[in-house]
Amino acid sequence: MDVQIFSNAEELAQAAAEYFVARRPETVALSGGSTPKAMFRVLADEFRDRVSWSKIHFFWSDERHVSPDHPDSNYRMANETLLSHVPVPPENIHRIHGENPNAAEAASEYEQTLRDVTKQTLPRLDLIFLGLGTDGHTASIFPGSEVLRERKRLVAAPWVEKLKTYRITMTLPLINNATSVVFLVSGAEKAEIVKEVLEGGNKYPAQAVKPAQGDLVWMVNY
Repeated sequence: MDVQIFSNAEELAQAAAEYFVARRPETVALSGGSTPKAMFRVLADEFRDRVSWSKIHFFWSDERHVSPDHPDSNYRMANETLLSHVPVPPENIHRIHGENPNAAEAASEYEQTLRDVTKQTLPRLDLIFLGLGTDGHTASIFPGSEVLRERKRLVAAPWVEKLKTYRITMTLPLINNATSVVFLVSGAEKAEIVKEVLEGGNKYPAQAVKPAQGDLVWMVNY
């Protein structure tokens, strides 16, 4: 595990963008939230000409059960801050169809999309970005979720009781098969949970992220 601590959110975003460029990924899973949003802007503004955008296939580590133009859509945020500003072929953008009334069906379809694009039964994505909630959740895998015990499905649609909604999320078998997994965490309110998660154990979903043959990087600022 590589833990990198930054003095402010801007430094974190810059470092995350530089990491993205240095890895030269061809398959990337993006996440939602304000921290990746800052990284997306750096990529679009400063590193636009340093990335072979046409070679990258973009996925999402999780999505809300909403339409792609909804204010809460992770796809919408990434598209508005990054993807619409760089020359990524439309066919390389693989969003989760959160507008499907049947969340489980959307999850199943996305699992098939991942396999079709990568041509792998268990895809090995080059780079997966994740966030961390104050309750220790990551992607849309919340404490107590049945998804923590999932071993077969690559994408699931758990009901999140605290939010009274379904979420669509990559599962641990897929996340832990990645070449590199990067947690982006920013804000004083996250300091305590970051400390607890990094101390080890199996109390929080984020602690179950352990790439089997890949890198695990934490980029944080408090």
